[in-house]
Amino acid sequence: MYKPIPLMVAYAFATEHGLQAEVESIRRLDLRAEPTDRVRKGYMIALLEENGLLAQFIEEHWPDGGTPLGATRRRMCQEAVRRYENAEREDGVDIDHEGPEEAEDLRFALEEHLRDFLAKNLERIEKGLRLYQENDVTGIEFSIGDGRIDLLAIDESGKYVVIELKASQGRNKTLGQLLYYMGLIDQHLGNGPCRGMIIAGEITPDLIVAASRVQGVTLGQYKMTFVIEPVKQNA
Repeated sequence: MYKPIPLMVAYAFATEHGLQAEVESIRRLDLRAEPTDRVRKGYMIALLEENGLLAQFIEEHWPDGGTPLGATRRRMCQEAVRRYENAEREDGVDIDHEGPEEAEDLRFALEEHLRDFLAKNLERIEKGLRLYQENDVTGIEFSIGDGRIDLLAIDESGKYVVIELKASQGRNKTLGQLLYYMGLIDQHLGNGPCRGMIIAGEITPDLIVAASRVQGVTLGQYKMTFVIEPVKQNA
């Protein structure tokens, strides 16, 4: 069974390597609505990585962190940090959470699968849409500024399209995040103005109202279907 990063051990390990002040800062984070330690885990993983200690910590204290599942969980923690910081920057509230850690795992997994599926099937969103690619950099989790764009695409006319995905609801603050990324794309990649899309399992009425006042932003709601195929068994 997978074991998450042991926070107390990570605190002690980082402290032993001269990072006591940083550890205390992470421990004192005010996460009022936070039902898990995912944000703290994300900050600790980043702290160890920035100081060249993550590989050593994984080898000595967290072997599961070096597995493919461990890599996925690390990305989830990093995403939690990104959402937390975006929420703090936008309106001073903590990240939205919809339940215990297991439910949050499912939400992140759904967003990841949705992102990977759409990256391979952008024509389902819009005819002629293709994934951005420049040398070894692709439009999947495209890093820009202090965040990551879920999908960066290019339309038939050669314009950039910023796509933000939400497995559950698309809310007002999602629009602010999208506009921030659109501005960065125009500044850093040029050929603007770019367009933006929010694709979510549910588009809230307040987001529809807000987006109606913004040129170049469209909304999409996805629906999932499951097909059960019989498996032929040997007699």
